[in-house]
Formats: sequence, structure tokens, C-alpha cells
Amino acid sequence: DRAAEVVVFSELASLAERGERFSVLSEEAGHRSFGADYPLVLVDPVDGSLNAKQGVPLFGLMLAVLDGPTVADTYAGLVLNLNTGEEWRAVRKQGAWRDGKPLQPSARLARLGGRRIELLGLESTPRALKLAQPLVDRSNKIRILGSMAISIALTSAGGFDVFCAPIPVRVFDMAASLLLLSEVGGVASDVQGERLDRLRCDLETRTTLLCAPTHELHAEAIEILRARQ
Repeated sequence: DRAAEVVVFSELASLAERGERFSVLSEEAGHRSFGADYPLVLVDPVDGSLNAKQGVPLFGLMLAVLDGPTVADTYAGLVLNLNTGEEWRAVRKQGAWRDGKPLQPSARLARLGGRRIELLGLESTPRALKLAQPLVDRSNKIRILGSMAISIALTSAGGFDVFCAPIPVRVFDMAASLLLLSEVGGVASDVQGERLDRLRCDLETRTTLLCAPTHELHAEAIEILRARQ
């Protein structure tokens, strides 16, 4: 993480030298001001760092730009798969792109309608399997990638029908991907169905997460979880 962060901060410092004013919040370096509180740039240089450490080739760079302190204030986001070079970008109220092409959610499954979840994505702790058991029981297959940013990005395109983090995770890690999801009409909430918009994008705030590429899939996933509570 530290080596990757040095590269990112070098680029940001170059922007500041050219007169740009902003601040940065990074997992490793914390908060640094470059002359203004906002825009605020969130930097996670290696999302999925345990994968990187263990030699598992699935981890990415996450950048988000905010004009305020909350999830709703995210106006630009980038997720870059550092292994494949695949790039996901979003700009608030302008759309989302995957490798430069407009991102469209998959039409493969708009709603369950009594069918099983084809592919469920889960957060990567063993306890998540137990807490998400109602969804697991309704799924044909599950995937645990170990990168929050990439998992949500894939959900935005319909790669996962549902992604669930039933144990609180940092809002910081998901800021860019939540914008991707929103821009293609997807939905994210906590596992109780509460919206995430007002949560602060910092290194302390945590939340559970349930997201899906369509409103219908999200509503059905919430119902599945509630039925077993």
C-alpha cells in the first residue's frame, strides 16, 4: 500500500504545484491539505491489499472526489483493476464507463420473481457467510473476491445479482463504486434497507452493505434477509 500511495501522492502534488487546491484522505497517510478542504480526494492505493500480499491477482486502486463529507457528495469515482488494467469511472449525474464505454447494467436478470440468485458476492470474512446465510441459501453460486471496490463495480454491471457485506465495513472503501452503482440505476443500502447517502466518507465510519444492479433485485434481497430474522 505504501509504495502505491507514494506514486499517487506524487501525481496529486504535481496538481497542487500547477495551482489546484484540494485535500486528500488516504488509508496510509491520513488527511493532507493542499490548500483547501474541498474537493476532497479519497485514495485507497491497493483495495484488496491482502490479495496483493498473498499473490492473489485481484486488487485495485480506488479514487473518489467529494465536494462535501458524505456519500451523497461523491461527484467522481475511479476503480482500476491493477492486474487487468480494467478501468471503471463515474461522474455524478453524467454516467459511468467501463474501459471508456458507457456502462450498462446487465439485462440478464432484472428481478428474481421466485427464482434463485444466480451469483451472490460476499465480503471476505468467514463470519459473513453465516450472517448472509438466507441469501446464500437462495443462491446458485457465490463469489468472494477480497476487493470491496471491484466487487461493487462488478455489481453495477450485473456481474453479481447481489453483493452483501453483512459485517460493518468502511464507507471510505466503497465511495467510488457506490457512485458507479448509482449512475447505472443500481441501489445500495445497509442490510436493514437504510440509505447510505448521509454517511460520512472517512476512515472511521462503517456500515453493512447490500447492493444490487436493479431496484427490484435489491428489494427482493432485503425481503430474503428480513424473512429469516
